[in-house]
Amino acid sequence: MAAKQENISRILSVLSHPIRRDILLILSDKEECSFTDLMNALQVDTGKLSFHIRSLAAFLEQTQTGRYKLNRVGENAIRLIADLESWAEDAAVERKASTLQLASFKKRALAFLIDLLMMLAISILVTLPNAFSLLTAGSMFRLDPNIILFTLVLLWLYSTLLEGFKGQSLGKRIVGLKVVRTDGKTLSYDYAAVRNFGKVFLLPFDLVIGLRLKDERFIRYFDRFVGTTVIDLRM
Repeated sequence: MAAKQENISRILSVLSHPIRRDILLILSDKEECSFTDLMNALQVDTGKLSFHIRSLAAFLEQTQTGRYKLNRVGENAIRLIADLESWAEDAAVERKASTLQLASFKKRALAFLIDLLMMLAISILVTLPNAFSLLTAGSMFRLDPNIILFTLVLLWLYSTLLEGFKGQSLGKRIVGLKVVRTDGKTLSYDYAAVRNFGKVFLLPFDLVIGLRLKDERFIRYFDRFVGTTVIDLRM
C-alpha cells in the first residue's frame, strides 16, 4: 500500500509542472514530435526541455527516427489531466457561486414579469395582427385562450433557450440576475427546460411547495428538483 501511494505521489509530482503537461498534450495532439518541434512549440531552451523530457521518461517513448510519442502510461496521463482540469473548473465555478448573493423574491418576480409581458406582446402581434386597429376603433379587446396558451409555450421555449445558453433571459439580464446550478456545474438546456416548466405551467404549485421547503436557495420547488437557484449579480 505504501509503495502504491508513493507511485501515485510521484506521478502527480511529475504532472504538477505546466511544461510537462504541455509536452504530453502536444504529443497527444500531434502524435509524434521531434525535440526541435517541442522546443519551438514551448518556446523553451534546450536544457530546460531536456530536463522535462527526462522527468517524463515513464510517459514517453521514441520512434526509430528519434521522435517522441506517448506510451500507454502517457495516454492514461492525458485522461488524468483532462479530469483534473474539469475538476478544477468545477471547483472554481462552485467557489464563485458560493460567494454571490441569492436573488430576492421581488427581483425574481420583476424579471419574470418582464419576460412574460414581452412574450405576451409577441403573441398578440403574431396571432392578432389587427389588434391595434381594434383598439384604435374603440372595440372591446379580449385575450383569446389560444393567445394565452401560445404565450406560455413561447415563454417556456424562450426561457429554456436563453437560460440554457447563458443562464439569463432578457428579464434577468435587465434586473441583473442569473440562474446557476447549486453544485457549481454549468447550467444546461435540460436543467433549464425542467425548471422553467414549473415556472410557466405550474407556477402556483411551484411557489407553494417551494416556499414550504424553507430553503432560501429554492423559492420554487422545480429549482429544488433540478438543483438550480438564481443569484443577484449586482449585490
